[in-house]
Amino acid sequence: MKKVFSRPQSLKQTPFHYCPGCGHSIIHRLVTELIDEMDLRGKAICVPPAGCAVLAYNYFDIDVCESAHGRGCAIATGIKRALPDRFVFTYQGDGDMAAIGTAETIHAANRGERITSIFVNNAVYGMTGGQMAPTTMIGQKTTTSPFGRRSVVEGYPLKITELVAQLDGAAYVVRTSLATPAKVIATKKALRKAFEVQLEGLGYSLVEVLSPCPTNWKVSPVEALRYLEERMEKEYPPGVLKDVTKAAQKKEG
Repeated sequence: MKKVFSRPQSLKQTPFHYCPGCGHSIIHRLVTELIDEMDLRGKAICVPPAGCAVLAYNYFDIDVCESAHGRGCAIATGIKRALPDRFVFTYQGDGDMAAIGTAETIHAANRGERITSIFVNNAVYGMTGGQMAPTTMIGQKTTTSPFGRRSVVEGYPLKITELVAQLDGAAYVVRTSLATPAKVIATKKALRKAFEVQLEGLGYSLVEVLSPCPTNWKVSPVEALRYLEERMEKEYPPGVLKDVTKAAQKKEG
């Protein structure tokens, strides 16, 4: 019988510590599949965050350099400038990228650093107890917004991906979702495009992935996927926000 599906070489044979229904395990799989398919294993360097994915080095069988909370893009910038022939990507949550790391994210993108950021958005602080995050939606209940987020008190959700898309140094900015198998496949395509943009030296690339967090949303894994599609995708619509390669193609045409 022909074998058609197997573990990527870049993914270690280690049980995930993630909660049942968490999207990190899916994204890890997609990333390592691409690293293998694009022959990047010998040159890839991952910069994971403080947060649920802090143990990414237990799963990615590539070089990994841990960063302090929020400093992923700063660390990745240093690595890429020192080793420009390497493929460097950050793997960050919404608290890491859109709260303590907002400055690092914005300025790395504005400089057009030749790195890629994978931004996992579950609209809540996952590892530390389910507190309100910058991306928590209006009305969404968390441990620190038990009555739901209120714009007059906590402000509005921060759409970091839309902000990055306005910057001249950003080359490819896209938002995807894990709500359905088809959307998981689309996420892999977006990641591949972001990786290609870095390899071509076109500028900063960012892939935001809307991801379920059943534990802190206090729903089942199945209900979390429904919530992701019916609630989060309305607040954070999936799609390409910026693609300089398309603009270049139109100009050439």
